[in-house]
Amino acid sequence: MADRANDNSNVNPDAAVKDPDDWVTGDEPPTAAQESYLHTLAQEAGETVPDGLTKAEASRRIDELQAETGRGR
Repeated sequence: MADRANDNSNVNPDAAVKDPDDWVTGDEPPTAAQESYLHTLAQEAGETVPDGLTKAEASRRIDELQAETGRGR
């Protein structure tokens, strides 16, 4: 018998993605992982990372830089 509890064949991976503006912790400082990846992407794009970004702002900037550099997604 099939185990339907673990059947993810019909799951949309984007459905669980929340807009950073809706994050409960979006106003907190970025995580260490966000900071590191953001600086890596910015360096590759020849850009700088502004100080004082929030977790949500860092996430949006990461998305922008991924599109610009072709990294990620």
